[in-house]
Amino acid sequence: AVPYLKVGVDPAIVIIASKNVPAPGPGAGAYSVAKAGLTQLARVAALELGGDGIRVNVLHPNAVFDTGIWTPEVLASRAQSYGISVDAYKRNNLLKAEITSHDVAALACALAGPLFAKTTGAQVPIDGGNERVI
Repeated sequence: AVPYLKVGVDPAIVIIASKNVPAPGPGAGAYSVAKAGLTQLARVAALELGGDGIRVNVLHPNAVFDTGIWTPEVLASRAQSYGISVDAYKRNNLLKAEITSHDVAALACALAGPLFAKTTGAQVPIDGGNERVI
């Protein structure tokens, strides 16, 4: 894809990583390692591709519950393990906000667009605020 990006107009790469990179949780070792590796690859890509005008940025979303991996059973089990309701589990961040796939997509589009035309190598959280990172 890089050769095509080099001849593109305002080329940008947006990597979707995870809040588990800056704030890993128990039981998510393999997932956290994979997302951390992806983040490191993005950082190197920003260094290597910046000279060609290609921007590379990373999003770190919190769990996105309106996707297929979060079945009602999985949500109930996870919420129960924390001793909270499913709704509280979905909003377990400083802003008490549920992060949706639309939220992540909108921020990805913004990062790829003109508003961030002079930004590369950034890691942007979309997690409602995480006290383990702030």
